[in-house]
Amino acid sequence: MEDRIARLNVTYKGQNGDLPDGVAYDTPREDLLRVAEESIRGGYIPGIPADPTASLAGFEIDRFDATLDLPDRLMIRPKTPFGGC
Repeated sequence: MEDRIARLNVTYKGQNGDLPDGVAYDTPREDLLRVAEESIRGGYIPGIPADPTASLAGFEIDRFDATLDLPDRLMIRPKTPFGGC
């Protein structure tokens, strides 16, 4: 069976960007957060300035299956209860 490669999108400190490289759709949560943190710290995500102290503790991960128009997607975002900031 082939790995499903997904686009990883991150929202951090009001900024948003996609990791340039795809990741396996079934990557465990802890690994996704680690990859995203390291990428933010190194300035590797276009649209998100480098932050050497980045921490994604408490962030949520949403997984969206591919559609006819979009690939598999993973989204890391801050927890926002009831849509608040």
